[in-house]
Amino acid sequence: MQEQYVIIVAGGIGTRMKSDRPKQFMDLGGVPIIIRTIRCFLNYNPAIHIIISVHKNYKAHLEGLIEKFDLKSADIQIIFGGETRFVSVKNGLSLIESEEAIVGIHDAARPFVSLQTITNCYDMALSKGNAVPCISVNESMRKISNNINNSVNRNEYKIIQTPQCFHAAKIKKAFEQDYSHAFTDDATVLESTGEKIVLVEGNEENIKITSPHDLLIANAMLTK
Repeated sequence: MQEQYVIIVAGGIGTRMKSDRPKQFMDLGGVPIIIRTIRCFLNYNPAIHIIISVHKNYKAHLEGLIEKFDLKSADIQIIFGGETRFVSVKNGLSLIESEEAIVGIHDAARPFVSLQTITNCYDMALSKGNAVPCISVNESMRKISNNINNSVNRNEYKIIQTPQCFHAAKIKKAFEQDYSHAFTDDATVLESTGEKIVLVEGNEENIKITSPHDLLIANAMLTK
């Protein structure tokens, strides 16, 4: 099997959650969200190399959780995040020496990513150079421009998720460029170098928990 890495981006401090703890460290059914996320990737590949980019104030807390939940046998490295997601990912990429590996980049606050989604992403990235999971838009949409709104065809749009997977050499080179506000995710960083992005099927449960409302949904999904 091709060598596999995942960078779990956990550098945020969770201001939208209105909590004294970042969202990724909040409990979900008695287990911190970030631990659930780590387990998703270990279930996919127990030998996967895990890099967690975390805020410096929470490194010791994360290390304690890894020990508490018996994950010390896993290949986990911790590195400090930065002021932006771009910097946090770039810091994580600096720990990857292999140019041939497949690298997934995943939000720490997406603990419901399915085994099938992870498999889809790594397999497609190995074959095509990159893979980005997505789901269809189920709501009606309107575009607002210059205070005028118009309906759009929702079939022409997709909701993007993580893990976004890449050939290590290509994504590392892409992150050598300067940061731009146009970089809304890791795929846009690669796309800016001229690479075409490959979409694969994600899973609807793979929500990003960023608000108290999301946490309610996540707890409901657990009971389901």
